Amino acid sequence: MIDVKMIGAQALRLSGYASLFDIRDLGGDIVRRGAFAAYLLKNTNRDSTPKLPMLFGHETKEPIGIWTRVVEDKTGLFVSGEIFLGTQTADRLARLVKSGAISGLSIGYKPTRMRRLKAGRELLEIDLWEVSIVAFPMLRNARITQIDDPQISTEPPLRSIL
Repeated sequence: MIDVKMIGAQALRLSGYASLFDIRDLGGDIVRRGAFAAYLLKNTNRDSTPKLPMLFGHETKEPIGIWTRVVEDKTGLFVSGEIFLGTQTADRLARLVKSGAISGLSIGYKPTRMRRLKAGRELLEIDLWEVSIVAFPMLRNARITQIDDPQISTEPPLRSIL
């Protein structure tokens, strides 16, 4: 088991909405409230934390971190996690996220219950596989909303008494 607290000092923490309810994405799909409930019930471990891979652009060969908090609320699927620094890919992505150049989130999933619509699908139950950081999310409002950088001090600057 990975000790996320041990790695935390070498990680960029972030959170945001990976999916939002009742909004049509660019492919025509609409995720409905409750779509993630079965997944969360089945995949939540003893400490009530589902462990879900964090990928960049849905690339499965090189995960960049882990989502340590995955919850469905009234708005959508909220995720919090850490990019594990120390690889060229993760370090570059962390710089892009901190600069605001990349802020999209996207879910990798298999629909387990859905309805066909004239344009797209209504997703009623989803088997979630991963959440990726992406440049262009299919659901335009699925975004990183908070970045907690341990390298950025929240202490006021020291004043010189010269």
